[in-house]
Amino acid sequence: MSTVTFQIEEVKADRLSDAARERGVAVEELLQQITEEFLTRNAGFEAAAKFVLAKNAELYRRLAQ
Repeated sequence: MSTVTFQIEEVKADRLSDAARERGVAVEELLQQITEEFLTRNAGFEAAAKFVLAKNAELYRRLAQ
């Protein structure tokens, strides 16, 4: 497992702490959840985009002529 350190504005850090407290988790746990959700969503989007591009490749080729 890797450790990532970064700086954010105090106001945003406070909002992040509030959001974690509301969910009953530590800030680190909330950030792990957010990261996992982002990576999963991003992978799903990339797969869908590749599918659509492959499915419509012939159409795009004809339109480009």
